[in-house]
Amino acid sequence: MEQHDGPASARFEPVLLKGNTALGSLGEAGASEALGRAAAGAPTGSCTYWGIPFEVRRAMLVRDEVVNLSLDGVRAEWLVFLHTTDVKPRETDTDGFVSPNRGEGSLNEHVADYVVEYANGSEVRQPIRRRHQVGMFRRTWGENCFEAVPMHKPHPVHAAHEQPLRPGSVPLSWGFSQTRALNPDRARWMAWLYAWANPHPRRPIKSLRIEPHAGTLVVCGVSAGRATSHPLRWETRRKALLRLPGGEQFDFDLDQDGLLEDIRLDLGQVISAQPHLDYPNHEWAKTRNNQVPSLDLRHLVIEYAAHPDACFHLRSGKTVPVARLASGRTSNGLRPIAPATQRVRLRVLDAESKQPVPVKLHVHGEAGEYLPPTDRHRIPNPKWFEDYGADYVALDTSERSSHLSTYIPGETVIDLPIGRVYLEISKGFEVRPLRKVVEVKPSTRTMTVRLKKVLPWRERGWVTADTHVHFLSPKTAQLEGAAEGVNVINL
Repeated sequence: MEQHDGPASARFEPVLLKGNTALGSLGEAGASEALGRAAAGAPTGSCTYWGIPFEVRRAMLVRDEVVNLSLDGVRAEWLVFLHTTDVKPRETDTDGFVSPNRGEGSLNEHVADYVVEYANGSEVRQPIRRRHQVGMFRRTWGENCFEAVPMHKPHPVHAAHEQPLRPGSVPLSWGFSQTRALNPDRARWMAWLYAWANPHPRRPIKSLRIEPHAGTLVVCGVSAGRATSHPLRWETRRKALLRLPGGEQFDFDLDQDGLLEDIRLDLGQVISAQPHLDYPNHEWAKTRNNQVPSLDLRHLVIEYAAHPDACFHLRSGKTVPVARLASGRTSNGLRPIAPATQRVRLRVLDAESKQPVPVKLHVHGEAGEYLPPTDRHRIPNPKWFEDYGADYVALDTSERSSHLSTYIPGETVIDLPIGRVYLEISKGFEVRPLRKVVEVKPSTRTMTVRLKKVLPWRERGWVTADTHVHFLSPKTAQLEGAAEGVNVINL
């Protein structure tokens, strides 16, 4: 059956290969029985992996003899191979030891050479080594590749309490859902993507010659195309604001491949979609501490990671190049949110002692996007027993909107966008809370804020206490209590 882990990029086209074996017959053709059983369930037909299209028909099984694949004059900057290797028993000495022990994946073993033959008679040779350019059809724990990726790109998953309970659906377990991401690299059948940079992109490619060296290699497909950089290498996380057409509602459900219906990426992945939080930025300093913002469901904060040549694919059928947002332009309801790339050290001091003090901290940008410290959750989980981080989520009565904060020991590191950011800092009932607008400049490296104690209740003999606390570590309880001005915590 066909498989698509997202939309296909128009920059690549599949190369039709005349293989020598059907995927379902690899075991009969000389591959191991284990590979034969797994390959019987391998995807076939038109497939898309990491935004790159492939035509998976008959596979090329390479063992003992050189094989040639015609490429019919293809011109390309990149060739992307969809391939895998068979298992290989580890050889032991007379005492039963494996030396050198390369692991089950036989690290760095020379499997084959891919020799690209051009129409003018010249050739380029690329060695293919295990756990570098290719991996096995099944991956054991920790045995990833250095220059290849699993065929299915990583995708987001909902937290346990957000997963819809549909008839026949199997929700992801609580433990696996805590990361909010899944890397499907432990499937029954695994192929790997390796992108080869063609040193002569203008020369027509006549054929691909595969010269085996060790073990069994299976080539499932090849795709040819152009890219300004390595097509499997995405840039760092970015955000954009998506405006929905009038009358439309955003569908937050994820399908089995972790994809949203309203917005997808080809050479990249949408990480999350969150309703826009409408903070009173124009009068931020005058509003109260812990005030929950209103929810704007017509605008969504889209978090994503993508290749510079990637395109967003909207439900309407329109596409928006990521490069257009990177240049600061708005297109088809998408506008960029300034990237948080300015690393700043934030210090919160007691105005009297001039020493750092634990506090509760909230920071957001112009688009209402939450800006946590580098060691805190970007999307805190408010549900019981699903998250142990030092975060605080203030919910309104309907739980449709929330105000996100975290606790810091008085000093932290945070990545901020250039421009205005909005700080809220508090420390219990005895210290005056602070809401402040700060202009971040390219020269900003440090930020210092001072808090003033205005109520001397502790000095007058009063003791604040939280006598019944669950679901956090003693160290976290100590931090949160100090940041809230709590003297006694019973955990």
